[in-house]
Amino acid sequence: MNSNERNVTDHPSAAPLRLLAVHAHPDDEASKGAAMMASYVAAGVEVMVATCTGGERGDIQNPALVGDPHSARDMGGARRLEMARAAKILGIQQQWLGFTDSGLPEGDPLPDLPVNSFALKPLEVAAAPLVRLVRRFRPHVIVSYDENGGYPHPDHIMAHKIAVEAFHTAGDAEKYPGTGDAWEPSKLYYDLAFNPQRFRALHFALEDAGLASPYAQRLAAWLENDTEGHTPPVSPHPTTTQIDCGDYFESRDAALRAHATQVDPDGFFFAVSPEMQRKVWPWEDYSLIESRVPTSLPENDLFAGLR
Repeated sequence: MNSNERNVTDHPSAAPLRLLAVHAHPDDEASKGAAMMASYVAAGVEVMVATCTGGERGDIQNPALVGDPHSARDMGGARRLEMARAAKILGIQQQWLGFTDSGLPEGDPLPDLPVNSFALKPLEVAAAPLVRLVRRFRPHVIVSYDENGGYPHPDHIMAHKIAVEAFHTAGDAEKYPGTGDAWEPSKLYYDLAFNPQRFRALHFALEDAGLASPYAQRLAAWLENDTEGHTPPVSPHPTTTQIDCGDYFESRDAALRAHATQVDPDGFFFAVSPEMQRKVWPWEDYSLIESRVPTSLPENDLFAGLR
């Protein structure tokens, strides 16, 4: 590809920096990277969330809403309202990609995924709306999940695939014709919301304070050794970038609570106070996967090399 096939006129020094986060369902943006996004919005960065599906196959996770007539009748509609409230709290823009929630298959053997669901789409069909959004919004940075989806939900895995596809192809004018002028993002990150180091730090801080830790069972699984005494890795990608965003943990928690059907306000996500988290682990963690601009590791800014 030669340079005249790419839209490179919008240099970061001449316009606001832009970040695009690709998420599978409404509520994923609140549980993964919300404080980071709120902190960048406050600093003048334009932040867009691409939500791949409507989350219409989600179950009620909040005991207080079991039997709620709106959710029972129209889960997708309820979750759209929740997403709008969360976006307003975080100050982000948000775009639906329009795919159908695949649901989380359970059982042995696992059942087939529903016909026409997001995870079953051919890659180019699933990626096309995201490529269109990249070419319209023109992000400098894209953030999504790793190959395992953060956790192995089929929609999370497909969200990873289309994020990588969009990062690599949106700058090629010959790919995805009819989806707008080419735009090449500069950096691709994977979110490390389930970083074991963070959970260990919070776990021991709770124990030191004489408080019950909800993380013991999860840590026990992570720390279980194989026959040679090695601890199996959770992610193949190391933490390269930590964003200090502790001042926005309350905004993150408020956005989480806005997804009322999916989040128990007395549950796992709120086991550690924002004050304690600021003292113990005031960061959100990311792994830099690819950069088209010079940068050095470790980083404390997703836009390192772009400012």
